Amino acid sequence: MSTGKASLFYQKYRNFILYALFGVLSTGLEFAVYFLLCRFMSYLVANVVALLCGVVCSYLLNRNINFRVFDKAMSRFMLFLTVQFFCLALSTIILYLLVDLARIDKLIAKGFTLIPIAVLPYFLNKKITFGNLDRKKTKA
Repeated sequence: MSTGKASLFYQKYRNFILYALFGVLSTGLEFAVYFLLCRFMSYLVANVVALLCGVVCSYLLNRNINFRVFDKAMSRFMLFLTVQFFCLALSTIILYLLVDLARIDKLIAKGFTLIPIAVLPYFLNKKITFGNLDRKKTKA
């Protein structure tokens, strides 16, 4: 792929590429926190705390760098949290089914939850949280 084509590709898919990159960073943080906390508490509680750490990281990176949306910070964070809580519920259900019912190791099971829980929020957040067309791109 030539530099011009790569540049056009990046421009066209910039939001998705950055969301994916920040998702990898946030997911890495989430998994690290989950791994550490599983030594001290229930895997389900560790999942909640780890996901919240990843959510805050993801929101700040996407708000400030990716979508560059600085208005209504608290409202947008609450929307972001709503999307993430939906994903948390889905992740927790999947974990429960895989660990307690299918008897899969809790770390392997967590790995299975990462892909759907990483892709679904992109589309929901792009549309719901950061998709308002009348937003201002100046810092509030």
